[in-house]
Amino acid sequence: QVQLVESGGGLVQAGGSLRLSCAASGRTFSSIAMGWFRQAPGKEREFVARITWSGGSRYYADSVKGRFTMSRDNAKNTVYLQMNSLKPEDTAVYYCAAPRVIHYNPSRADEYSYWGQGTQVTVSS
Repeated sequence: QVQLVESGGGLVQAGGSLRLSCAASGRTFSSIAMGWFRQAPGKEREFVARITWSGGSRYYADSVKGRFTMSRDNAKNTVYLQMNSLKPEDTAVYYCAAPRVIHYNPSRADEYSYWGQGTQVTVSS
């Protein structure tokens, strides 16, 4: 069982930055890939970024590429999402997620078994 707790959301003006954190429980964190997703009002949940369990590769949605950076700190059991040059269309609830299987790098939302409660990000124009 993995528990995930996001933090760092808030209200920011367009062009600003935020850094989201996701703290994970469990002793196998360093063997688990992690992902960030978001859901805007009236829209489906969408992929934002993911990092492989080794930390060697990161993948981003086209809409955030070049603006968002995902990283992990295994010593702190935490992943981060640094969001720069924020746009109003980035407004959403952001969720971190983890798969059940270790040493596995999922690419689809339905491959993630554990989800945090979400943190609200609001970007004003």
